[in-house]
Amino acid sequence: MTTTAERRERQRTQLIDAAEKAIAEKGLAGLKARELAQEIGCALGAIYNLVADMDELVLRVGSRTLMRLDAALSAAEGENAPSTANEAADRLVAVALAYCAFARDNLQLWRVLFEHRMAEGAVVPDWAVSEQMTMFRHILEPLSILVPDRSEPERMLMSRTLFSAVHGVVAIGLEEKLIAVPRRDLDRQIEGLVRLVCRGLAVPG
Repeated sequence: MTTTAERRERQRTQLIDAAEKAIAEKGLAGLKARELAQEIGCALGAIYNLVADMDELVLRVGSRTLMRLDAALSAAEGENAPSTANEAADRLVAVALAYCAFARDNLQLWRVLFEHRMAEGAVVPDWAVSEQMTMFRHILEPLSILVPDRSEPERMLMSRTLFSAVHGVVAIGLEEKLIAVPRRDLDRQIEGLVRLVCRGLAVPG
């Protein structure tokens, strides 16, 4: 016999499924509580028995997106850990290109990871922050080879800076306007940027 908790969890999954579909099709602007309630067959107010608010719903969708992104980056890394500076640079290039490919193939869902803003006075919950920070391990491991003499906090800061640089190139390159960059050219620019950074890090300070 299905318990009340099981029915609630099933309906919660259906709600997140519906929200994910709406965002994938129309972006964050396409997320409407009334339409979601109709999609899963519940009253409008019942949505808030499944999630605390729309912020949590967006974060739950984002959690799924981050999980798939993490899998894509892990696949790009391969099985062998880098042991030389050249291998570390190759790893960072592979991760950066996989990040761009994921963004291109999941454009609206990827954009929401950065476009969503919590309601005034609300804070991002710890579980969501933890999931976001976990992604930096894909950069930190190669950096430990490139700059072994740097402290962990320094490498963490470097990883954020490198991510921001690649993300900026990807975000601008994928703009659906005149500034859009052809795929091959965008990939070349990303690889060139990452390798330039790696060469700079290899130079003694």
